Amino acid sequence: MNTEVEFHIRNNYPWSKLPATVKQQLGNSAKEYEKCVFNFSVKNQLRYKGNLVRTVKRDEKKYYEDLIKYSQDHLLLYPYHLSDIMVKGLRITPFSFYLRMMHDIMAGEKSYDSLPNFTAADCLRLLGIGRNQYIDIMNQCRSSKPSLNRAGSFHKFFRRRPIKDLLPTKPVEEVIVEPWWIVQAGYVTEDDIKAVSVSEKNVIDKIIDIGPQLAGTCDYYIVHKLYTKGLIYMEVPIEDDDCIIVPPLEGFVMNRVQGDYFETLLYKIFVSIDEHTTVAELSNVLQIDLHLVKNAVSMYCRLGFARRKGQDLDPEALHPSWQDAPQYNTKKNVQEELLLIDWSSTSQETKLPSTENLASMTSDNNSLDEAEVTSATETPSITSSSGHSKRIAFLFDSTLTAFLMMGNLSPGLKSHAVTMFEVGKLSDESLDSFLTELDRVPLDSVAEGEAQRYFEHAVTLKNTITFLRYNKSISPDPDQYSGGLGIDLLRCESLLGLEPATCSRVLQKNYELLVSMAPLSHEIRPVSSCIPQHIGPAIPEVNSVWFKLYLYNLIGSGPPTLLLVKGTRLRYLPPMFQDFDRLLITTWGHDPGIVATSNALLTINDALAHSAVLIQGHGLFTDGQTACVPFPLYGMEERGWSVVPTGKFSRDNMHLHSTVKKLAQHLDLQHSCGYITMIKTGKADPRLLALQNNSFVRSSEGLADIKEDDVEEAVVESNPVVAMPDAPPSASGDSSSIKTITKHSLSLPVTSPMGDSGVYHGGGTFRGGGIINREMEADWVLLNLYFGVPLFDDAVNKEVCTRIAKHELCRRESLGNLLHSSRKLSLQLLHFIAEQQDQPVVPDLPNADLPLSSNSQNNSLSLPHPTNNLLFDGIKLMRWDTR
Repeated sequence: MNTEVEFHIRNNYPWSKLPATVKQQLGNSAKEYEKCVFNFSVKNQLRYKGNLVRTVKRDEKKYYEDLIKYSQDHLLLYPYHLSDIMVKGLRITPFSFYLRMMHDIMAGEKSYDSLPNFTAADCLRLLGIGRNQYIDIMNQCRSSKPSLNRAGSFHKFFRRRPIKDLLPTKPVEEVIVEPWWIVQAGYVTEDDIKAVSVSEKNVIDKIIDIGPQLAGTCDYYIVHKLYTKGLIYMEVPIEDDDCIIVPPLEGFVMNRVQGDYFETLLYKIFVSIDEHTTVAELSNVLQIDLHLVKNAVSMYCRLGFARRKGQDLDPEALHPSWQDAPQYNTKKNVQEELLLIDWSSTSQETKLPSTENLASMTSDNNSLDEAEVTSATETPSITSSSGHSKRIAFLFDSTLTAFLMMGNLSPGLKSHAVTMFEVGKLSDESLDSFLTELDRVPLDSVAEGEAQRYFEHAVTLKNTITFLRYNKSISPDPDQYSGGLGIDLLRCESLLGLEPATCSRVLQKNYELLVSMAPLSHEIRPVSSCIPQHIGPAIPEVNSVWFKLYLYNLIGSGPPTLLLVKGTRLRYLPPMFQDFDRLLITTWGHDPGIVATSNALLTINDALAHSAVLIQGHGLFTDGQTACVPFPLYGMEERGWSVVPTGKFSRDNMHLHSTVKKLAQHLDLQHSCGYITMIKTGKADPRLLALQNNSFVRSSEGLADIKEDDVEEAVVESNPVVAMPDAPPSASGDSSSIKTITKHSLSLPVTSPMGDSGVYHGGGTFRGGGIINREMEADWVLLNLYFGVPLFDDAVNKEVCTRIAKHELCRRESLGNLLHSSRKLSLQLLHFIAEQQDQPVVPDLPNADLPLSSNSQNNSLSLPHPTNNLLFDGIKLMRWDTR
């Protein structure tokens, strides 16, 4: 069923009023349309009355029975918005609904992970069955125990214990009931009335005679007992002007995303909601029916993932029993501890760490004056009588949340990490508790391998949030935002779950500025935005393999690089890579990995069967060394480039590398932030190696008087392997065709095992100046350039943050210059990509069965695939074909 047919069903178009094109899609069959109407209504749990299904299905009861069966079979959430029908009419309570669902998946011996996230959370809330309990019940069910027959002897065969005997018979005692929820009478029979106490009967009579009651006005314990008996049900009322708070998630189950209509809606609203936007405003921003938004928000509150803001009942109006309710009091205390900000107690405590952090960031560089440091640590009021002000959005990807969840960093950090991943957002109101948890991460922790990266990312993230949050020195307008701006953390993948127009409306409504972390994963499509302006990748292509090739072609510097189209097959490893012991392999749309040359051929061919592949030389004898040059770059007059001191080239003066200067000439590195990654593969840059007779020359001149042809001749003489002629483009544009590539020699030395270190290393300090030893400079070539605030290295992070404040990158004038240069870069990059293509090629169409928010579908719409094999030999980019 396509979206056009769904649109007409949703808007109740009968067959007679369908456009001719839609009828043609349905084979001009009214029966087919009726079938689509029924299936759509059941999948979306639509109410019978008021929808088109009433004209298709005459039996209302049978329709709801089919709806319940479909929901249970497909593990959907209980349709709470139909509780008046399900409970009063069919006597199917949420408990009985999930009990049968749990019985069915256990009988089918399915994994607990088969339950979608929200369904699993509701099962845990009502049944008390989480992952551990599920496994325990399955083990008990499978256990073989002998049984006695009537004669007193053991049966020869053992039988399994019935699943039904192991499942709970009533909802858990700790199920949460809020005082502002509305109590409705369920399906109550005379036998039920005989089985209840007098006080319980009085409450039921009151609800039936007078009408629905606020739970807070009734006896808490009586309400709880009637609810567990299934004689009443709870309605969670949401009004148009309600504002909702989403605290750090507790009790959320991370299993899988199913992609049904309601789950997709829940995730869309999760990343868009904030406590300053009413439900009606949220519906307008998302362009989603208000009734659906209310259903979703009601579900959040029912599951305990959200709460209403500022509309709690007066304690004096509550029944006295609610004052002693342990569940309600415990939940309230936990929420207050996590969410409420006591400025009187934190004003001094928060200032001191902030001052120390900023001082440590500027002690070596002296780039922030005292006034800026002071303003960055001032604590402004979050809200005022004039209303809510816009914030800074710090964009991150799932890699960061994985580091926070996988590392055993601090006890309370996991709930914040789960919130960042599942909600896709951590609001400024929750950052105090988040920073408190990050403060508990030991700064001097020593771990091995990946574990150390978890600690480093946590510490760097804390410093970044502290720097960006309420810092006057990075305010777009110091007069308008005298105390700086608050900050929300947003997950890129969650924003991509929104339609582009919806995402733009959400960002424009709530944010003054977007700042991306660096590096962002190649597996996501970065957010592109002109309003609010974005300090990060200008367009998704900037965060891709195409940008690497663009830089290499523009600057004439980089490691030996070969881009192979999908469907290519290598018989031999190209000679240009045979001298290397480590190769950097990047499959299309994924992050790079270091592979030993001895294993590379098989790995590359396997990947080429389903993806384009980028191959780069990384290390001659072991992993290559990398160093980072942060930008914006300091001006010549500030770094003393006009002086001519003596000295040798090293990481400490990497900014003097001619490649960095060339990048600064061609790209706007003064109005954005990020870092340049230089790599020392062990094999010298052929362009600079050709000039080794001029050992000491001024760094700003270098190649100015050297002709391109002279350099190429020198390179060919010294390195004939990489001198390959331009080949005509392939006549076939089919990327799936097999192209056999042969070379005359093959050498696969194996001198060390596969390296497991990351691509990004180095950092240190970045200052110095003077004369460069050109022969040593030739050892370093450009690897990549990243826009954003780096989180992988504390030293690089502090340097970039310092320069953001020093160069006033967040001021409106600087942002205006950045917008102009970003557009220019985007046009040049897109033109470069078009030049390298025989014809426009887009990825395969997304699977219609995938949810709209799935990363695979978002990625499939992101980048054009290459149609030609491209080679960068260290000097220029060319098409590569050896047939």
